[in-house]
Amino acid sequence: MGNHHILNSQGIDISSKDTWYALTTTELPDGIALTDISLLELLHKQEKLDVLVPLADLLSPTGLLVSGLLQQVYKLLIHHSSRLGIWINADTDADALTNLTEFLLEQALIVIHVPLFADGRGFSFVQTLRQLGYEGEIRMAGAFGRDQIAYLLRVGADSFVLSEHDIRSDISQAFTALASAYDGQNAAALPMFAGV
Repeated sequence: MGNHHILNSQGIDISSKDTWYALTTTELPDGIALTDISLLELLHKQEKLDVLVPLADLLSPTGLLVSGLLQQVYKLLIHHSSRLGIWINADTDADALTNLTEFLLEQALIVIHVPLFADGRGFSFVQTLRQLGYEGEIRMAGAFGRDQIAYLLRVGADSFVLSEHDIRSDISQAFTALASAYDGQNAAALPMFAGV
């Protein structure tokens, strides 16, 4: 899945400890996880793995969780995985998240993939998930900028998938760039809506 690293909220590389596999699909963007696995490979594994599945494949055209055959496939994934998480494309409608609160709260990891650098919806997704009460790990992947990391931390992101190119220079500055907020509060008090 390319040459990527996963950094936690302090900017520490946790790639060697990461256990997540992305389920291989035709729409799987590079960098969702460090490793991917096909459904067939997963079903034949003796050990259970932590698996990320695409939210888009679990939704009907009306934005509700699928039923029928796809629901049975999802139950197979649950049975053959130690933990399940999802990945969401930031160009998905954020309003769909509020209709899936119970489902989202059950996920161990939610990866938000930002397809375009100029797309700020990733911020809205993180904040919406935290406002819904999601307490699990939120990981950012895709085309977000390193100058956005401090702001993503402020709205509640926990970890970041960065390319080898992005971490060549001193990436630690990106995690400490926001020393204080415009209102004078300590920006390290995360997330920003906690005091609201």
